[in-house]
Amino acid sequence: MNPWIYLVLFLYGLAFGSFLNVCIYRLPLEQSLWTRSRCPHCRSAICFYDNIPVLSYFILQGRCRSCHEPVSLRYPLVELTTGLLFLATVRAFDLAWPALVNCCFLCMILVLMLIDFDHKILPDIITLPGALIGLLLSPLQDPGFFMDRLTLWLSSLPPVGPSYQGLVMAYTGSLLGIIVGGGMLWLVAIAYFRMRKVEGLGFGDVKMMAMVGAFLGWRYALLTIFLGSIAGSVVGLTIIKLQRKDFRFEMPFGTFLGLGAGICVFVGQQLLEWYLRFY
Repeated sequence: MNPWIYLVLFLYGLAFGSFLNVCIYRLPLEQSLWTRSRCPHCRSAICFYDNIPVLSYFILQGRCRSCHEPVSLRYPLVELTTGLLFLATVRAFDLAWPALVNCCFLCMILVLMLIDFDHKILPDIITLPGALIGLLLSPLQDPGFFMDRLTLWLSSLPPVGPSYQGLVMAYTGSLLGIIVGGGMLWLVAIAYFRMRKVEGLGFGDVKMMAMVGAFLGWRYALLTIFLGSIAGSVVGLTIIKLQRKDFRFEMPFGTFLGLGAGICVFVGQQLLEWYLRFY
């Protein structure tokens, strides 16, 4: 592919990452996404030339032009991450519809990961529309995410012609992903609550996994839960050991689920193939 195409994609990713920063900061505070950006310290409006992704941060040496208070390093890091995600997605799926679908998905995942890390919430305004968007865009997703025996069997039941079979398979796989992804965590949450009489898993995680399943299908939804659980367990046990916390402290599980979902987008198929070799 022409290197200039990669450059343009990276720049688009940087610009979109700037918007994701707005979402990450304002959605938990229920603020409008469409008003002018302001310094969180002095509330001065930020000029357009001080809002250039990544570049403005280094020109201003990481400080507000008006009050000179430090600006979080997270802002350029999110912008850079989004630009790199755009490049990695196009590299994995070429300049085709699945690249656009997965760029959309990964942007929502990144926002959810950081909001959950900061506030321990997963806003419905992302997860619920995200599940619907995943379902509607499923015919444009890479068919490999829905290419499993259960989905193929269910999608073969309706009496449709061969020209519509791919469409039926995509919608079937996405619906199965919503049911299995969200349903699995819902069952875990209900079982934990009935056994311990306390909430051990937020229903935001359930809705997030319904969204993951809508985009990636039921197999990769389960793999996301598996990978997220491993990552969360390792980090949680490390924190317990180093900071001497008890086992009841609250963890941003959505952050780890998001990490698992990102891994599934790029290497989920290879992980499943490696795992199934043992059976």
